Order: sequence, then structure tokens, then C-alpha cells
Amino acid sequence: MDLHAYFIFLTTTIIVCMSPGPAVITIASQGARHGAKNALFGVTGVASANVVYFLLSATGIASLIIASNLLFSVIKWVGVLYLLYLGLNAIFSKSGGLSVNKNTSSNANGIARFSQGFVVELANPKALLYFLALLPQFINIEQPVVLQLLIMGSSCLVVDLLSYSMYAYIGQKLSSGSVKSSIVNLINKSAGGFLLFAGLKMASVSANV
Repeated sequence: MDLHAYFIFLTTTIIVCMSPGPAVITIASQGARHGAKNALFGVTGVASANVVYFLLSATGIASLIIASNLLFSVIKWVGVLYLLYLGLNAIFSKSGGLSVNKNTSSNANGIARFSQGFVVELANPKALLYFLALLPQFINIEQPVVLQLLIMGSSCLVVDLLSYSMYAYIGQKLSSGSVKSSIVNLINKSAGGFLLFAGLKMASVSANV
């Protein structure tokens, strides 16, 4: 994997992680109810679920890459369409926007918050579909595959921890009235726009990235 391919992978991962969804709503709600620091248990739960999905998706990656061009094209265009769907959903759908329900019931202990984050993310196969669609396009079979997967897996873990921690902080600020709804709306629209860009960029990726 060269630096250009890694940059595309990392940028796309950051955008997808920051795109509003069930896990974002959960972590922001935990931040609003318990504070950003206590919501880190939930952040760790979400990140752990994504590690599980990454490991599942990474199994057999090399054989998937060297399969037929038709199979690769199908995988690529599924990924493109999925990113475009996420982008349009974030821009136009009210359900795709970030919102915080401070009345949502939640246990106060760390194990419960971790479990909530883990279950919510594991129940949403977005990460599995994302990794299945994306990983094969950024693996160079002429270089050590395991090392490349370790680099991408570690990068995804760091991005997860940082991005969801940010949403925990935003949730805390939303509960105190420090962040205006217009700012939250701007985050949604920006995330949607970047997802559309990432989808169009992915369309140009070839099997020999």
C-alpha cells in the first residue's frame, strides 16, 4: 500500500466514522447524560465492535483480491453506492441527523455504557459492509498483506476512538446549550458532502491500487 492509497483509505474512514448514525446518537446521548469522560466507556464499546467487524472482513482478503475482475467490480460499485447513499441520507434525511435525547434511559456504570456502545454498533452492519467493500481495494498483494491489514486496522481503531470521543464531547456541550442546532446541522451537511466526494473518488479506484 503506497501513501496515496493509504491517505484515501484513511480519509474515507474518518468521514464514515464521523457520519451521523446509531452509534453516534448513542455516544452523544451518553455524553449529554453522563459527561464526555464517562461516555468513553461507550466509545470503547463501539470501537471494539468495529474491531470485530474488521477482523471478520479481513479474513480471506488476499484471495478476494486476486479473484475475477467482475467480482472486484461488483464489490467496488457496492461500496460506491453505499457511500453515496450515506451521503445523501446525511444531507436530506432527518433521521440521518445528529440529535440527542436526554431522557433516554441508561445505566450509570461503565460496563453498561460499554455494552450499550458495543451492541448498538454490532447490531448495525454498516462497518462490516464498509470493510468488505473497501479493504480489498487498498490491499497490494505484492506487499505483505498482514502488515497492511495491521496498519489499516490500527488506523481504524484510532479514528474510532477519536471521532466518537468528539461526539461524546459534542453531546456534553449540547446538553449544556453550548452548541447551537445550526452547528449540528452544518456537521450533518458537511459529513454528507464529504461522503458523496468519497464515493465518487472510490469510483476511480482500480484493483492494482
